[in-house]
Amino acid sequence: MSETEIIRVRYWAAARAVAGVAEDAVDVSGPMTLAELVAEVVRRHPESRFREVIGVCSVLVGDEPVGTREPQTVVVPSGATVEFLPPFAGG
Repeated sequence: MSETEIIRVRYWAAARAVAGVAEDAVDVSGPMTLAELVAEVVRRHPESRFREVIGVCSVLVGDEPVGTREPQTVVVPSGATVEFLPPFAGG
């Protein structure tokens, strides 16, 4: 039996407000794609605006910005921290 680890998912600003929590811990048994991770957190937070807010967020996997890469091509290793940062007003 493989040992499970977690991926820590942190939400900032509007993402935190709509999620109702600052972070989630997703149990994993190995790496997963960012698309799979997003599907899991959307499942956990079925509020109608959550998907919309997450969809406009900048994403960091560890310290690396995902940028415009397709979520299905971004590998998130077990033990990683993924951060969702909504656009901020101002400079």
